[in-house]
Amino acid sequence: MKDIQFNAEGLIPVIAQSYDTKEVLMLAYMNEEALKKTIEEKIAYYYSRSRKSLWKKGETSGHIQYVKSMYYDCDQDALLLLVDQVGVACHTLHRSCFFEPIFESEAVDQKSFVINEVYATIEERKNNPVEGSYTNYLFTKGLDKILKKVGEETAEVIIGAKNRDKENLIYEISDLAYHTLVLMVEQGIKPDDIRKELQRRQQKK
Repeated sequence: MKDIQFNAEGLIPVIAQSYDTKEVLMLAYMNEEALKKTIEEKIAYYYSRSRKSLWKKGETSGHIQYVKSMYYDCDQDALLLLVDQVGVACHTLHRSCFFEPIFESEAVDQKSFVINEVYATIEERKNNPVEGSYTNYLFTKGLDKILKKVGEETAEVIIGAKNRDKENLIYEISDLAYHTLVLMVEQGIKPDDIRKELQRRQQKK
């Protein structure tokens, strides 16, 4: 704590990054009290410059950030949090606050794959229903309806593959992936659980 360099306003900028995907989620500020509470509770606290008060991330929305690691930079005037983000990080209901591109490389960044963002959106719909949402319709109908859709989309994938219709197959696999993610949210299974299981299998091969 004694090495941390707060600015003239008593604040330090903080980058929150997903500990599993390394996706940059948001930029916020901490004062000394927020930093102490974050270290003590391993849950992210920030200082709101607009409200001029301490705030616990996700206190009202449920989008809590569980802090796995914390670092400061070489000048001790900026912090990096590696967090387990519950739901979405941005108040616009995007997974990350950094979703508006200025320019993008033509090369696809494999680390930016949308599984985590889609999962977070589905989880948000479950916790905070939106009228007319198909995702909420599935949750309202319950597990049997979700399982029926997973079964139907699995059959569609098989048909697309047998017909060797690549475009249709991509579409149907995407449908299956979405409904599988809905099932995962319903069952409380996170993408990181699948990643860990696949890594475990890979180590055995």
